[in-house]
Amino acid sequence: MDTPIPAQKFVLEFTKMSGAGNDFIVIDNRFYAFTSDELSGFASRFCRRREGVGADGLLALSNAASAEADYRMTYFNADGSVGTMCGNGARCLARFARDAGLESEPLFFDSDAGLYRASVAELGDVRLYVPAPRNFKSVVQLSNPLPDGSKKAHYLWTGTEHVVVFVDDVSSVDVVRLGRAIRHDEILGPEGANVNFVEQQDAGNLKVRTFEKGVEDETLACGTGSIASSIVAALTARSDSKQFAVHMRGGTLEIGFEGNADAPENLYLQGAADVIYRGSLEL
Repeated sequence: MDTPIPAQKFVLEFTKMSGAGNDFIVIDNRFYAFTSDELSGFASRFCRRREGVGADGLLALSNAASAEADYRMTYFNADGSVGTMCGNGARCLARFARDAGLESEPLFFDSDAGLYRASVAELGDVRLYVPAPRNFKSVVQLSNPLPDGSKKAHYLWTGTEHVVVFVDDVSSVDVVRLGRAIRHDEILGPEGANVNFVEQQDAGNLKVRTFEKGVEDETLACGTGSIASSIVAALTARSDSKQFAVHMRGGTLEIGFEGNADAPENLYLQGAADVIYRGSLEL
């Protein structure tokens, strides 16, 4: 009798990357050509802490969808939901794309939030240029009280939805409890929003802690949240600076722009984008 040949498992090569503490599973989907449903399943399966690789989300480098772009970025949150944009993830994927042989400078890429560009230095930080934010609301009336007892916060779209709450001492905020409540506040609609608690130290320095939807927890850094916090600080006349150092638990991110905060030009997010390790998964 012939001995049955055991079925071979599919081996998926991946890279683990970190952008100021925001960590990601990154794959080159130009080769694998996984569908969106498959990528979503991988994110919810492998991003779980202590049960998988562990990450805030999954990034896929795919072939460009337009003639203007060098590649396409697809991002899924840790729970498998689609993320329209992730600033730190975009910076990590730009570093990954450069290491994969894409040599244009800057790199242009498609995303669910539109066309973006990134400047990747041979050594050091990655700078992501982003479109002007939109849908600023100086006041959103929340259902649940904030740390100071009020129910008023700010709202801004920076590639994804963000609520910004200014506090006196960000270290004392119960980010998970308050963030979870605000993230699902009915005024934000079914999409909800990421929630940023911001302590302004001076005109150009902010301390920020962010509760991210899709991760459903506080993350060590949030790129689009850093942009939202900086621009809202300028729009509400808390600062006249056009360059911000945003200090988060995982590191410091730099935000800068030209012109006015209500229509910023050359708005960018800059910071570290590091390879942590490379590995493989059996599917």
